[in-house]
Amino acid sequence: MQLSRFIARRYLFAKKSLGVINIISIISATGIAVGCAALVIILSIYNGFDALVRDLNDAYTADVLVTPAKGKVFAYDSRFDFLKTDPRVKAACGVLEESVFVQYGERNKVVTARGVDSLYERTTRLRDHLTEGDFSLTFGDLNQVVLGRTVALELGARPAFLQPIVAWFPSRTQQVDLLNPLASLRQEKLHPAGIVSLEQNFDQKYMFLPLDALRELLEYDDEVSGVELYLAPGGLNRRGLASREVLTQLRSTLGDDFVVRDKQQQNSTLYKLLIYEKIAIYLILLFVMLIVSFNIYGSLSMLIIEKRDDIETLRSMGADDTLVSQIFVREGWMISLLGIAVGVATGLLVCWLQQRFGLVKMPGNFVVDAYPVVVQATDILIIIAGVALIGWLISLLTRSLTR
Repeated sequence: MQLSRFIARRYLFAKKSLGVINIISIISATGIAVGCAALVIILSIYNGFDALVRDLNDAYTADVLVTPAKGKVFAYDSRFDFLKTDPRVKAACGVLEESVFVQYGERNKVVTARGVDSLYERTTRLRDHLTEGDFSLTFGDLNQVVLGRTVALELGARPAFLQPIVAWFPSRTQQVDLLNPLASLRQEKLHPAGIVSLEQNFDQKYMFLPLDALRELLEYDDEVSGVELYLAPGGLNRRGLASREVLTQLRSTLGDDFVVRDKQQQNSTLYKLLIYEKIAIYLILLFVMLIVSFNIYGSLSMLIIEKRDDIETLRSMGADDTLVSQIFVREGWMISLLGIAVGVATGLLVCWLQQRFGLVKMPGNFVVDAYPVVVQATDILIIIAGVALIGWLISLLTRSLTR
């Protein structure tokens, strides 16, 4: 075992009689290094965007969401009083959502109105993403509204403007008068207080207003469409999600009339998509590495031809076919390991420079100035293991050439 490693190392760094063998070996190691560096950089950038998307999503997603198993709304009554005394629950906020027609001057749009209470107003992280104004839904007796950025642009509304936004919704209790259809529409006037921006789908969809104002518009008493729970650290697991104990207790206490979902279950499609995309990127790049690694087979084949005399000498000294094949398999794997070491080190260096100095900027007006980079140790280990396995398998193909 030691002998095959020693001879393989000598062959790796020794000068060959045919210069093309050295060139092919260098190309093989360089190709693997470039591929490994690309894997490290691309996966780290993907991790950065993944973390950014999750952070933006977490800004308006509660740790736990309670919704009715049937219907759109339910009474937010004494059944939820136990949440006020649970030390693991930092805040329990009733929310009401409905699509409404809004008008501002000559412009109009259908948006998702999200009625929230004062506790939500104090708890939400959306205030960290305000581009104008404040996240304040009341000013004295006036009801105010916070708009998504695209909604505000399409309506032409700004927090500094005094003209109110008018929200319209058909009455649920009155019959439609065909002679005067507008008489069956209820309206609520709201003054723009702030503009918030997260991502495109959010910005063009939501506006936030006081819960009581939306209840008045929709003719509800104490109904909500969901209860959002924001948990203290004691109610979260290591991944920052609601602990199993909290979810189990909520489901057993509230019963089958309600659906209890944690942050990941609320956005299961998004989280699955992020995982599947990363796996797809890794497999595609690994397939490219497989193609690049065939250069190792070419260089080893030529080296075996060049070293025929050495092989015969080793056999005459008692070496068997296993020892001879191990020499060239180990040399091929050394080429792979050399490329992996250089590639991973280069990729980590580039990622560090991007994190520290933001060398590559994001085009256009984005939420971050430079490409985000997050290096994960598990990614580095998977890259090393995957490329090393490919190098080992390619090297094994040369065993038949030594016989």
